[in-house]
Amino acid sequence: MNRRNWILQMSGLLATTALPFGLAGAAEKFPLNKSREEWRKLLPPNAYNVLFEEGTEPSGSSALNAEKRAGTYICAACNQPLFDSAHKYESGTGWPSFWQPIAGAVGTSTDFKLIYPRTEYHCSHCGGHQGHVFNDGPKPTGKRYCNNGVALAFVVQGEKLPALRT
Repeated sequence: MNRRNWILQMSGLLATTALPFGLAGAAEKFPLNKSREEWRKLLPPNAYNVLFEEGTEPSGSSALNAEKRAGTYICAACNQPLFDSAHKYESGTGWPSFWQPIAGAVGTSTDFKLIYPRTEYHCSHCGGHQGHVFNDGPKPTGKRYCNNGVALAFVVQGEKLPALRT
């Protein structure tokens, strides 16, 4: 690598890390657009921290990690369906993990919080942070959507899904 290429690469890294580190796609608009204060009033503190401050819950802390019934995992903020239970698997990480979301349910962005780039994913309806996507999942996708349990709610198959928040 020559000096010029190194300088260009470092400039690109600095430019991307200088972007705001707030909510995924901070400039991005979502169909449901509430202020952080509105979300803070609606959600328990731990859910608000994960969903709208991009926190992470401790590994092994979510009862949803052990959930085995058929049903749908929905966004804890807005109730949008995100994952079908048929796509959940035991990853051994201590967080609910899925190999595929429901089509159109999540959006992604690149997160540099740990210096190196990771793919963050969020609810496409409200923008709530769900977790990160890794390339070490099972077939057929090879993806692991590693989700914070506190960012999800579970609806047993056959029960009516709650209405989307507006």
